[in-house]
Amino acid sequence: MEILWIILAAAFLCTELATVALVSLWFVVGSLAALVACLLGAELWLQVLIFGLVSMGMLLLLRPFLRRFVDPHKVRTNVDAVIGKEGVVTEAIDNLLAVGTVKLDGLPWTARSEDGRDIPEGTVVSVRSVEGVKLIVVPTAKHI
Repeated sequence: MEILWIILAAAFLCTELATVALVSLWFVVGSLAALVACLLGAELWLQVLIFGLVSMGMLLLLRPFLRRFVDPHKVRTNVDAVIGKEGVVTEAIDNLLAVGTVKLDGLPWTARSEDGRDIPEGTVVSVRSVEGVKLIVVPTAKHI
């Protein structure tokens, strides 16, 4: 019976190493706990129970904690990366007329104000969100 638990632990470990997504690490530990129980002379039903309890316990207790280390920060890319950046209004923003341009990182973007107010040319704005290809901006206290 010891061989079964060793094979299961090795199979779960190989699966975990192949995915690196905290999928089967819990079952490796459960298999090792069942192996210890087997070596101590426990009945098969008790070994299976230990395997299940230890695996579920590890999953429930440690997975949320370890997820922070596996995927600690998501890096914003593409359009999401402009949220929070500042740009300069190069064409006055008027939501009613559907006009307005902001220069951000050297590139012109169509822009609209977040609250619907007009924003004059030369105002420094902060990007709050992106809707389609339009920046939704708010004026900052800065002017150029």
